[in-house]
Amino acid sequence: MSDWNQYCSTHMDESARVKLAAKVCIPALIQAAELTTHAFINGKKLLLCGNGGSAADCQHLAAEFVSSLSTSYPRPGMPAIALTTDSSMITSRGNDYGFDSIFSRQVEALGQKGDILIAFSTSGNSKNIQLAVEEAKSLGLLVIGFLGGTGGSIAPLCDVPIVVPSPSTQHIQETHIAFYHLYCGMIERMVYPQA
Repeated sequence: MSDWNQYCSTHMDESARVKLAAKVCIPALIQAAELTTHAFINGKKLLLCGNGGSAADCQHLAAEFVSSLSTSYPRPGMPAIALTTDSSMITSRGNDYGFDSIFSRQVEALGQKGDILIAFSTSGNSKNIQLAVEEAKSLGLLVIGFLGGTGGSIAPLCDVPIVVPSPSTQHIQETHIAFYHLYCGMIERMVYPQA
C-alpha cells in the first residue's frame, strides 16, 4: 500500500463514525450500570465471558472493577471475575467436552441468583457465549450483552443488549472499550458516590 497515511486516516474516521452512531446505545448502557450497581449493593458479583479480543476485554473490564478505573477516583474493589483466565479449566473442559461449554460450565459452578453475566460477542452468534447466557438465565442471573452488528441470536436472550451498529469486528471492539469504561465509571460513582 502506497499511502499509509490514508489507510490510517480512513480507519480512524470510521472508528469515530461508529462510536458516534453507537450513542444510540447510551440508554441501554445506563440501564446496565443501574442494574449492576443494584447487584453490587446487594452483595452480588460480575462474571464475564468472551472469545479472542473479547476475552481480553473481559480481563480488562474485570481488572477495572477489582483494581481501579482511575487513580483519580479511589474506591474499594468490586467483585468481577473474567471466565477467560483459567487456562486449566478452559483446556480441560474444551478437551473433554468441547469448546462450546467452556463458559457455561463456569457459570454453572460460580453463578448465583442475582449475579450478572457480561457476555461479549461482536457477532452476537458465538455458540459458547450463547450457552453461557442460557445457563445464566436458568440460574437467575441477569445478562448484559456487549454485542455488535444486529445483536445476533444472543441479543434477545439478554436483559440488556448493548449492540454496536457496525459489521466491523475492529470497530465494534473499539467501541466496546469506550462503553465499558463508561459503564465502570458510572457504577463506581453510583456505588461509592463520596469516593
